[in-house]
Amino acid sequence: EERRKELVKVVRHLAEEGRVAVRNVRRDVMHHLKELVDSGQVGVDEEHRAEDHVQKLTDEHTHKIDELLKRKEAEIMEV
Repeated sequence: EERRKELVKVVRHLAEEGRVAVRNVRRDVMHHLKELVDSGQVGVDEEHRAEDHVQKLTDEHTHKIDELLKRKEAEIMEV
Protein backbone atom coordinates (compact mmCIF):
# COMPACT_ATOMS: atom_id res chain seq x y z
CA GLU A 1 0.00 0.00 0.00
CA GLU A 2 2.87 2.38 0.77
CA ARG A 3 4.34 1.76 -2.66
CA ARG A 4 0.99 2.55 -4.27
CA LYS A 5 0.76 5.81 -2.36
CA GLU A 6 4.27 6.72 -3.56
CA LEU A 7 3.21 5.98 -7.13
CA VAL A 8 0.14 8.20 -6.71
CA LYS A 9 2.43 11.03 -5.58
CA VAL A 10 4.57 10.53 -8.68
CA VAL A 11 1.51 10.56 -10.92
CA ARG A 12 0.20 13.74 -9.27
CA HIS A 13 3.58 15.38 -9.80
CA LEU A 14 3.56 14.41 -13.48
CA ALA A 15 0.03 15.75 -13.87
CA GLU A 16 1.05 19.06 -12.30
CA GLU A 17 4.00 19.27 -14.70
CA GLY A 18 1.55 18.74 -17.56
CA ARG A 19 -0.74 21.51 -16.30
CA VAL A 20 2.23 23.86 -15.92
CA ALA A 21 3.36 23.07 -19.46
CA VAL A 22 -0.12 23.85 -20.82
CA ARG A 23 -0.19 27.14 -18.91
CA ASN A 24 3.28 28.04 -20.20
CA VAL A 25 2.12 27.52 -23.78
CA ARG A 26 -0.90 29.73 -23.06
CA ARG A 27 1.37 32.44 -21.63
CA ASP A 28 3.63 32.31 -24.70
CA VAL A 29 0.67 32.54 -27.09
CA MET A 30 -0.83 35.48 -25.18
CA HIS A 31 2.53 37.27 -25.30
CA HIS A 32 2.80 36.61 -29.03
CA LEU A 33 -0.72 37.94 -29.58
CA LYS A 34 0.15 41.15 -27.72
CA GLU A 35 3.21 41.56 -29.96
CA LEU A 36 1.05 41.13 -33.06
CA VAL A 37 -1.41 43.76 -31.83
CA ASP A 38 1.40 46.16 -30.94
CA SER A 39 2.94 45.75 -34.40
CA GLY A 40 -0.45 46.35 -36.03
CA GLN A 41 -0.67 42.98 -37.75
CA VAL A 42 -3.78 41.94 -35.80
CA GLY A 43 -6.75 43.94 -34.57
CA VAL A 44 -7.92 44.09 -30.97
CA ASP A 45 -11.13 42.15 -31.75
CA GLU A 46 -9.13 39.34 -33.34
CA GLU A 47 -6.84 39.32 -30.32
CA HIS A 48 -9.79 38.90 -27.94
CA ARG A 49 -11.25 36.09 -30.04
CA ALA A 50 -7.89 34.34 -30.12
CA GLU A 51 -7.40 34.80 -26.36
CA ASP A 52 -10.83 33.32 -25.69
CA HIS A 53 -10.04 30.37 -27.96
CA VAL A 54 -6.66 29.79 -26.31
CA GLN A 55 -8.25 29.94 -22.84
CA LYS A 56 -10.91 27.45 -23.92
CA LEU A 57 -8.25 25.06 -25.24
CA THR A 58 -6.22 25.49 -22.05
CA ASP A 59 -9.25 24.66 -19.91
CA GLU A 60 -10.06 21.60 -22.04
CA HIS A 61 -6.55 20.20 -21.81
CA THR A 62 -6.26 20.93 -18.09
CA HIS A 63 -9.57 19.15 -17.53
CA LYS A 64 -8.37 16.20 -19.60
CA ILE A 65 -5.19 15.97 -17.49
CA ASP A 66 -7.31 16.01 -14.32
CA GLU A 67 -9.56 13.24 -15.64
CA LEU A 68 -6.58 11.09 -16.61
CA LEU A 69 -5.07 11.68 -13.18
CA LYS A 70 -8.24 10.52 -11.42
CA ARG A 71 -8.40 7.38 -13.54
CA LYS A 72 -4.74 6.55 -13.00
CA GLU A 73 -4.98 7.13 -9.23
CA ALA A 74 -7.95 4.76 -9.04
CA GLU A 75 -6.09 2.20 -11.14
CA ILE A 76 -2.99 2.38 -8.93
CA MET A 77 -4.92 2.13 -5.65
CA GLU A 78 -6.97 -0.82 -6.90
CA VAL A 79 -5.93 -4.03 -5.17
